[in-house]
Amino acid sequence: MDKTPFLASSEDIDWKHPSIRAKAAELADDCEDKTEIARRCFEFVRDTIRHSWDFRDDLDNPVTCKASDVLFFRTGYCYAKSHLLAALLRANGIPAGLCYQRLSLEGDGAPYCLHGLNAVWLEEHGWYRIDARGNKPGVDAAFRPPVERLAFAIGDRLERDLPEIWPEPLPVVVAALTTYETVAQVHDNLPDVELTV
Repeated sequence: MDKTPFLASSEDIDWKHPSIRAKAAELADDCEDKTEIARRCFEFVRDTIRHSWDFRDDLDNPVTCKASDVLFFRTGYCYAKSHLLAALLRANGIPAGLCYQRLSLEGDGAPYCLHGLNAVWLEEHGWYRIDARGNKPGVDAAFRPPVERLAFAIGDRLERDLPEIWPEPLPVVVAALTTYETVAQVHDNLPDVELTV
């Protein structure tokens, strides 16, 4: 697989923005190993960028999409957090893509929605999925290659680990994050995809 698209800067994964480049350099400081840089980037996004729904009662909680906005406001839904993580990794020359799971919103059937996470290319392991959604009771995502430790396991028969690794966010995700003005409105209109198999 050509890694070039997974190193590109774009509207939503705007890693050439000065703030992204500065944070990426800070996270990589005194670190020669790309796996360690990837771990630092992952833990920074997981632990210091607030998940929008977990902090929905906070008045200072705008809907973010673009990586530089996620970094500036320090908040975002899982999708937006994955945009920031991809940007920080790419700014450090590490190929990174976007992945999605289709999950039951309540854990036991409809409604369903997409959940955003990342895949990072690690020379010693290949593509490795990581989920910087943010831990809370019942969610314990970690960076432990080659073992994946994602936020959510697939359980329901209509849930799925979607196999694709995307260089850019899905349009339905960008639409949800740019159409609605509040965290609650996004929650009421979370993106989903129709399963074909």
